[in-house]
Amino acid sequence: MVQSAVLGFPRIGAFRELKKNTESYWNGKISADQLLAVGKDIRAHNWKLQKDAGVDIIPSNDFSFYDQVLDLSLLFNVVPARYTKYDLPALDTYFAMARGLQRKATESSKAVDVPALEMVKWFDSNYHYVRPTFSHSTEFKLNGSKPIDEYLEAKALGIETRPVLVGPVSYLFLGKPDKDSLDLEPISLLEKILPVYIELLKKLAAAGVKQVQIDEPTLVLDLPENVKAAFKTAYEKLTSTEGLPELILTTYFGDVTPNLSAIEGLKVAGFHFDFVRAPQQLEKVVSILNDKQTLSVGIVDGRNIWKNDLASSIKFVKEAIAKVSADRVIVATSSSLLHTPVDLTNEKKLDAEIKDWFSFATQKLDEVVTIAKAVSGETASISEKLSANAASIKTRKEHAITNDPAVQKRLGEINDALATRSSPFPKRLAIQKEEFHLPLFPTTTIGSFPQTKDIRVERNKFAKGQISEEEYTEFIKKQIQEVVDFQESVGLDVLVHGEPERNDMVQYFGERLKGFAFTTNGWVQSYGTRYVRPPIIVGDVSRPGPMTVKTSVYAQSITKKPMKGMLTGPVTILRWSFPRNDVPQKTQSLQLGLALRDEVQDLEAAGIHVIQVDEPAIREGLPLRAGQERTDYLKWAAESFRVATSGVKDSTQIHSHFCYSDLDPNHIKALDADVVSIEFSKKDDPKYIQEFSNYPNHIGLGLFDIHSPRVPSEEEFIARIGEILKVYPAEKFWCNPDCGLKTRKWEETKASLANMVAAAKYYREKYATK
Repeated sequence: MVQSAVLGFPRIGAFRELKKNTESYWNGKISADQLLAVGKDIRAHNWKLQKDAGVDIIPSNDFSFYDQVLDLSLLFNVVPARYTKYDLPALDTYFAMARGLQRKATESSKAVDVPALEMVKWFDSNYHYVRPTFSHSTEFKLNGSKPIDEYLEAKALGIETRPVLVGPVSYLFLGKPDKDSLDLEPISLLEKILPVYIELLKKLAAAGVKQVQIDEPTLVLDLPENVKAAFKTAYEKLTSTEGLPELILTTYFGDVTPNLSAIEGLKVAGFHFDFVRAPQQLEKVVSILNDKQTLSVGIVDGRNIWKNDLASSIKFVKEAIAKVSADRVIVATSSSLLHTPVDLTNEKKLDAEIKDWFSFATQKLDEVVTIAKAVSGETASISEKLSANAASIKTRKEHAITNDPAVQKRLGEINDALATRSSPFPKRLAIQKEEFHLPLFPTTTIGSFPQTKDIRVERNKFAKGQISEEEYTEFIKKQIQEVVDFQESVGLDVLVHGEPERNDMVQYFGERLKGFAFTTNGWVQSYGTRYVRPPIIVGDVSRPGPMTVKTSVYAQSITKKPMKGMLTGPVTILRWSFPRNDVPQKTQSLQLGLALRDEVQDLEAAGIHVIQVDEPAIREGLPLRAGQERTDYLKWAAESFRVATSGVKDSTQIHSHFCYSDLDPNHIKALDADVVSIEFSKKDDPKYIQEFSNYPNHIGLGLFDIHSPRVPSEEEFIARIGEILKVYPAEKFWCNPDCGLKTRKWEETKASLANMVAAAKYYREKYATK
């Protein structure tokens, strides 16, 4: 019989239990033991859920309190010295690495002031991992027993699991050198880290583990030759050492065939490949298997919420079986289900017909099991499921919401003129200088201000009908007034309204566009305790009416300073939603660009002359390998942004924002925004500044980390700006935070912005004398 497998399950809890309790721990409301008990309960629930669904191979060590890569850094003692000098408990060291820590000395503890490690996107997903940071002095050693402990936890419940580890090559390649070791290439540390992997694997074997899922997702990237060679070095050692569990080498998110030579001939027990993202690789990957290795077929989508087309998947798995043999094939999720919501049954408000098109993590367990039964010949027990699935797939294809002739007609009318500003940047800049009269080193923020408990309570009351629209509008106006008053008092130059009315930068717009569906509990982890509810694009997209104009006009009416209109860009709305899988992403992005174009033009007509269209996901959407697909993406992604923003006068200043990715100035240049702001505070490599030194338009490199409660001093801001100005022209430089401030508290926000503005004034005075 063909077995079924899951590569990982969401760890947040069906109702965000992990978020609530982790934040309670940070706020001193619960103890470490209480938080650890919550994690144990979530793990037990997830394992039992998978066992009850009939999944044969269930993962362990897929749980994390923040990030699975950070877990490995702590486990392997990859902890920079700046975090160890405070003698914090392990859990607090872990969270300090994740989000920074700043606290005053008490009678029982010394003062702590340490920033967070860099956080970047996990491949082309909206999940963020904490980047491992290595130095010449890094001493690899086992610093705990988490994978072993969690395996034994499951075993005590009567559930056999397969532990999951990030593999050594991917772990090193995804890391970076620390600021004191910039000449270090992390992959050169392979020989030092392998003995620690071996020690851990031996301990897992001693605990009873027979097989380990070892994730090497970097195999879907363009890899340097020395990194390709590292796979042979690593796995020859890991498979030739006596007493270790079998290894299933696992890749996902793309096509591994360009790197097949790196893993061909490895003596692992089997391989897992993602055939949702790259079904075309089947023939080639099968060719590297020996006659004993298993093939794990990733056929149930771990990245999207659409119901699996069971008939199509069964046909594909049968093709794989014909090339290998049934006893060596495993039916699996394409990747961890971390990227999907927990359970569709918790959605009570979705339209029943549309809801039937979806499958969340819990439902995907049944899909994996059903496909495995079907290819094993157990069709009698699942015939009703197969019939219902076929009917659901057919209904979706034929539904009226998926096709809007008016949207499709307008899409066909897009041309170069529609996606080009009327004048080049130098001419626009001259006009905008006369329009705004901004000082040197203009200061601004990215958009959102703290979303307080009061804001969340009132929004919830309004959603439940407990207060009237008039009462809610007056409340929002009061919040905007307070935000504007603060910005004026602290001395910011270009203001924002603070976004108190917005639940999320994508969901808010999705709720005001045609072609979307929304969940109540469809939460997905973005990073740490930041969870999002991605909207679902179910059909052609259009804008029924203005979305932000009233709010922006009110905000501008209460200040004489420029007020930004704040929008989320087309690529980011696409990437941070669950997109359709029945039409190209280019089509969806351009539809969104047209909808936003209408909003941008309405904002300008209403007197809003600074408009920010954020595209933090534009790098995230970049295809993982160089080639025609990437070239095409860069073209349509930039075109979508320009379609949205090019219908305004030269005097209207277009801003955009980007964060938590390794950005390329050429990609951003293609958008032709007048001003861009980029997350920068945790970038240690001076080369990164240099890359943007020739950027033609204006730019703000983020000066403080908005994911951390830590408040930088005025002197720290001055030093940071000083480093930037060594290579970046002063006349082009803006001062701003890394990202929006919605997750921060007001006390931190006020102090950080006051220090940032003071540093900007320091440099204005300094440059005024030159």
